Amino acid sequence: MWEWTKALAARYPAALDALIAIVAFLGTIAGHGAVGDPRPMVVVFAAVSALPLVWRRRAPFAVALVCGAGSIGLIAMHGAVDWPYGQLVATYTVAAASPFAARAVLVAGTVAGVAFTQQTLDKPAGSVLTSGGIFLVAFALGTVSRARGDRIALLEERTRRHAEEREAAAARERERIARDMHDILAHSISMIAVQAEAGPLLVHRDPERAARAFDAISSTAHDALGQLRRTLGVLRGGPDDRAPQPGLESLPALADRAREAGLAVTVTERGPSVPVPPEVSVAAYRVVQESLTNVVRHARAGSARVGLDWSASALRVEITDDGRGASGGTGGHGLIGMRERVAACGGEFSAGTAGGGGFTVTATLPLERAEAARG
Repeated sequence: MWEWTKALAARYPAALDALIAIVAFLGTIAGHGAVGDPRPMVVVFAAVSALPLVWRRRAPFAVALVCGAGSIGLIAMHGAVDWPYGQLVATYTVAAASPFAARAVLVAGTVAGVAFTQQTLDKPAGSVLTSGGIFLVAFALGTVSRARGDRIALLEERTRRHAEEREAAAARERERIARDMHDILAHSISMIAVQAEAGPLLVHRDPERAARAFDAISSTAHDALGQLRRTLGVLRGGPDDRAPQPGLESLPALADRAREAGLAVTVTERGPSVPVPPEVSVAAYRVVQESLTNVVRHARAGSARVGLDWSASALRVEITDDGRGASGGTGGHGLIGMRERVAACGGEFSAGTAGGGGFTVTATLPLERAEAARG
């Protein structure tokens, strides 16, 4: 029943306020014997002390002042206001909805007004305390309602913020999975396609190379399936969730697969290698993987050079081919994915035609920032 009443009040607040104002008005008239009173001003002051409650949500402090003025008028005519219903509701509303300054002024004014009127009417001290206590209860109830409303608003804000954070995390995870799947499938399918095209031509001419080509197709397919299982494990939430992805330690195998596809790949390193955070290792591997895939698919190149330049603060990865200078695959998502991966690590990325022909991809991945983020 109470929940139904609350829902109705939330849906029709203006109707609820009008009902409260009418009840307070009738209660004030009945409580002061105004029914049948020949003095019309009694009814007027009763109306002033109660009917403004219709606007209590829009201007609570102003309504409290008007209701207080009506109560003073009743005191002047009747000598007392035993149950100032309108003023009590207005006090509750100010406590529940007005800023601190308005609440402080209302409390001070109510205490002073009660004390003054009771002393003027020569009432005993107990009556003063009773009158003050009635307003104190109304004010306390409003304060409790305010605290409850603030708590509910805080919980709703936290819930909304957490939902936004979860959605943002899910979006980032979707982007990560999309990049991983693109890198895995684009590279593996490109290598398989090259080997599959060469295999039939070599079966009779060079059976040994044909066998190696078919072995490369098999190993590339199995490797791709393994990486896909690890990536899709995130979606399933199964035991493969967050399984390690290939990193710099897998570069030799990556270069071997590119060589099996007919691309002469050389890998060189400058400077002493240092421990690399996992996210940097994965990003470097994916940049090399996507670059070699683009070389095989688009560049018509015979060779590619992969350079790792180590320093204490950063790892610089550079991939250069001797093709026609258009291996970037600008129409697809390859360069975009590489740029996003490098940016996620706080690094810098560039790609373009090399001065002497061919295409160059460069990624500089900071090591200190990644370590600080992990720490």
